[in-house]
Order: sequence, then structure tokens, then C-alpha cells
Amino acid sequence: MINLIYGLLSIFDVQSMIRYGGVVVVLFVVYGSTGLFFCFFLPTGAVLFSTGLLAASGDLNIDIITICILLILASIFGNLTGYWFGRKTGPLLYSRKDSKFYKKQHLTTAETFYKKYGWLALTLGLYLPIIRTFASIVAGLVGLDYRRFIFLTIAGSIVWILSFVLAGYFIGIHPFLKPLIKYIVIAFIIIVTIPLIIWVIKELKRLRNESKT
Repeated sequence: MINLIYGLLSIFDVQSMIRYGGVVVVLFVVYGSTGLFFCFFLPTGAVLFSTGLLAASGDLNIDIITICILLILASIFGNLTGYWFGRKTGPLLYSRKDSKFYKKQHLTTAETFYKKYGWLALTLGLYLPIIRTFASIVAGLVGLDYRRFIFLTIAGSIVWILSFVLAGYFIGIHPFLKPLIKYIVIAFIIIVTIPLIIWVIKELKRLRNESKT
């Protein structure tokens, strides 16, 4: 199981990508994965973690504080882009008739979930692949209050960016921890993401069943 997860994380040569592309590449990865629906596959967590590692080793010619500020801004603007896209496409989806691949009930379920748990999707949801990409889009699509969206986006972006980048930085300045990097990353994914994914799936099923009654 561990080797399988690590193999999936190693599809991209993240550290080489950051070394050659610099912080600009990291900024694009964060922006794309939080606001552009076709960037859902990007290994953002691994990129952020590796950015902290490389900043600690001096491979990036920029200090850790500036890196964190720039990445937080990239996350915020990415979410704003997703929200804008959702607001523009929402009316078209609400007026669309049901088909084999589209059910308006699913959209109604998403709206109910966001009204009740929008804070969760826009904060802790950043830790989950795919959810981090589509959370802001759905928030705009269902018309989540803009001021609430901004507040949650800023709070979530700060916690998400700092937790990954500073974790990598901390390990980078303590060489004796480097042999454990693989296990630390995998343990973080298992502990944080899997219980959250299970809860979201169960809650969506419950809300869908309630909407049928």
C-alpha cells in the first residue's frame, strides 16, 4: 500500500521541476490546482512540500517568508478564478434539462452541502485533490455569499500553504529526518485526507436522500 501511494506521488519529478522552473512553476501549480478545472491532476501537495525542502537547502534564491506569501496569494487568486467561472456557468446549468449525464438534483445537493458545510470544502478541502480544484467553482455555481467565500478562502489558503511548505522546510533544516520523508508524506495523506473523504461521501449521500423525500 505504501509503495503504491509513493509510486503515484513519484509520477512527477517534482524537485527537478522546481529547481529548473523556480518559484514561478510552483505559483502556477498552486493557482491552476485551485481555480482551473483542467489542472485537477497536479501534485500540489508534493510540490508545496518540496518547495519547503528546497528553500531550506538554499536551492531557491528566495526566503521562506516571501515564498509563503506568494503562494498564499496564488491560492487566493486561483480560488477567485474558480468562483468567477462557477458564477458564469451556474445559470446555464440550472436552466439545463436532466439528461443521462446530468441531473439537476446533484446540483441541488451540492448547493445544500455548501450552504451547510461551505467552510469545510473551502478550508480543509484544499488538502484533497480534485476537491481543491472544484470547491471554488461549485461555490460560485451555487452562489455562495461572496464575503463568506473570501474569508474562508483566505483562512484556508493560509493554513494549507503554511502547513505543507513549513513542514518541508522544517525537515529540510533537520537532515536526520530526510530518510523518513517518504513515510512522513504518506502518513500525512492517510491521516488527513482519507477520513475527510469518507465523511464527505457519506454526507453527500445523506443530503441526496433527504432531497428525494
